[in-house]
Amino acid sequence: MMTKRYFPLAIIALLSTTLASCELVQGIFKAGVWTGVIVVVLVLAMIIWLISRIFGGRS
Repeated sequence: MMTKRYFPLAIIALLSTTLASCELVQGIFKAGVWTGVIVVVLVLAMIIWLISRIFGGRS
């Protein structure tokens, strides 16, 4: 009798915790993707700057 009473609460608790953790993981991956994009752009900008300093601009 007690099992039937607490079963829906257990299902709701389980679903709420798993859905919240999925949103957390999704947020972490979004932040990771944008951090990776920014790092790649910065590294490419540094490489282009170094190549322009080495090969260009000397008359």
